[in-house]
Amino acid sequence: MLEADESHVKKEKAAARDLRKSSWWQNLIQNTSCYYCQKPLEKKNVTMDHVVPISRGGKSTKGNIVPCCKICNSKKKDMTIFEWDDYLVKIKG
Repeated sequence: MLEADESHVKKEKAAARDLRKSSWWQNLIQNTSCYYCQKPLEKKNVTMDHVVPISRGGKSTKGNIVPCCKICNSKKKDMTIFEWDDYLVKIKG
């Protein structure tokens, strides 16, 4: 597994904090659902997930960030979208 260095992680987490305050993010989470489970989300319950995790070299860009629920975000952790899909297949049996 490829792991990002500490300076990359620190830089991208700061960028994510800035994006969380942006009008783009605020508009996106007004009426949204979880990117992964598709359940509707109230604005106060939306979390920001990096499709390609920061720890795996992902960046805090609009194309790599999606709204999701806390449950999916906690379960996905540092999985890529492909690993997440494999995980879902395994748990559904």
